[in-house]
Amino acid sequence: MKKNLVALAVLAASGASFAQSSVTLYGLLDVWGGRVDDGTSKQTSIGSGGVDDSRWGIKGSEDLGGGLKAIFQLEQGFDLDTGASGTTTNDLNPQLNGTQTFDRTAYVGLSGDFGEFQIGKVWSAYDDVIGSSNALFDANIAPIYTAFISGQNYNDRPINGFRYTSPEISGFTGTVSHSLDEKNPAASAVTAASISFAGGPIGVQLGYQVENPKAAATPSVKYTLVGASYDFGSAVAKVIYSDVKDGINNQGLTVDAAEYQLGLDVPVGENILLSASYARSDDDKSTVKRDAYAVGATYTLSKRTYLYSAYRLGSETLQADTRLFAVGINHNF
Repeated sequence: MKKNLVALAVLAASGASFAQSSVTLYGLLDVWGGRVDDGTSKQTSIGSGGVDDSRWGIKGSEDLGGGLKAIFQLEQGFDLDTGASGTTTNDLNPQLNGTQTFDRTAYVGLSGDFGEFQIGKVWSAYDDVIGSSNALFDANIAPIYTAFISGQNYNDRPINGFRYTSPEISGFTGTVSHSLDEKNPAASAVTAASISFAGGPIGVQLGYQVENPKAAATPSVKYTLVGASYDFGSAVAKVIYSDVKDGINNQGLTVDAAEYQLGLDVPVGENILLSASYARSDDDKSTVKRDAYAVGATYTLSKRTYLYSAYRLGSETLQADTRLFAVGINHNF
């Protein structure tokens, strides 16, 4: 009898615990088909992640009482066209190269009225603000990723890190993050901070990140970004300006770079969104100028699924133009 009572007590306690906890399995599938021209050859391709990287993950929370929650998230990227698991290539942190089980994020933390704290493999605070003003649906095929020589090379998801995000106060939200090099001679300590404001039709973002390589002969790389958007009702205008100190261009030179992107999103009816964008990048060590243009559209089928198409043209001094045409589908679950 006593054993039965103990078993019932344990079961009751367990039931209460489960009632206060939640675990969610989620994912995003993005695949496209189209034509790729890199200036030397042309190829018909099927690719993964035209707009968003394909991924799956598990996240959850436990109510600890008094407004405090324990939180966690595990997320892995993969290529939908091949089924390959997520891989990471990072010049500043070579120990990231190769396959990671949870290559996108893996953390546990606490959240409450004070904000949110995460520890593990966390997203850089700098990465938070780029997407807010990135044109062409914040897509992987946006011109920012063609014209920018070094502004896209920041370490967006460093390992051995932690981050804190403040609660929203009068439209302002701030985030800081830091990752440790743990005395690894091939690693970099990554420190970042960002602040954003959203109020009415206006959105403004400011981000800063410094990557300090453990190797003494390698200079620190510093990224500064200012972004803004304005919703006119009939269209949304977006702008990004990025300043990079001691970045690496595609000629292997250590450079200071000035980079910017302009964008315009125009909704047409309830289901169609049109987008156009221009980006440019210049550096102080060469006469090379890099420009990119893109136009795109999405057609919403449901709350979780939409079709998209885009055309991107990239040009660089003394180099052949590159072109990409893609048609794809994006589905969330």
